[in-house]
Amino acid sequence: MGIWPVDCFRGSQVLVVGGTSGIGASIAAAFLAEHADVTVTGATEAEAAAAAETGVRSLVLDVRDAGQVVSVIGALSALDHMVYCAGIIRRGAEHDPAVFAEVLEINLTGAMRVASAARPLLTVRGGTITLMASMLSFFGGGLVPGYSASKGGIVQLTKSLAIAYASNGIRVNAIAPGWIATALTKPLREDPIREAAILGRTPLGRWGQTEDVAGGTLFLASPLAGFVTGTVLPIDGGYLAV
Repeated sequence: MGIWPVDCFRGSQVLVVGGTSGIGASIAAAFLAEHADVTVTGATEAEAAAAAETGVRSLVLDVRDAGQVVSVIGALSALDHMVYCAGIIRRGAEHDPAVFAEVLEINLTGAMRVASAARPLLTVRGGTITLMASMLSFFGGGLVPGYSASKGGIVQLTKSLAIAYASNGIRVNAIAPGWIATALTKPLREDPIREAAILGRTPLGRWGQTEDVAGGTLFLASPLAGFVTGTVLPIDGGYLAV
């Protein structure tokens, strides 16, 4: 038996964009464990093929391509929950305006494209959207101005869409993961000085796991959060409290 009210996700149609690895893959697995019908997207055929072996439906999607986004969403028969986890980071290169624009195109504009395309289907079932913010939604990042700007934008996009989509019965929220052990944070975990600074500021004293983020995501999608919209939920081990 699942932990959520009365099998609330059983049979739900869930789309996790960027759900082939890292946080997105854990979120997809969590929904799948609650008997949802899960579709994930990845940026390449190899990513999609690997994800398909876990039992989810897996598609290739370039979130920069508006036509592809509309086609993928339009092929779904129904949709209850959309989670947007697609994202890139280019440490040290994002001061180049071209790289900066590429990061925003995927992390922020891609989120808007998918949310807009998903709105009609989500309206039918009064569904939910969960976007992925970051600790860098709140702090600057000298090496990653594009990533930081995109994640700051996700916070405002979340609030704005929560207002705009409320009349459709759609709740829109975001998760702000703290320092989670993923491929994106591997360079930080391998740097003893940087890792010590991160863990020294984190009251729970450890790196977060992708499953930690998945739990919060399912909460926001569940009836337990039925009066929650326009919020950003930090899952950070207390990092923001210091």
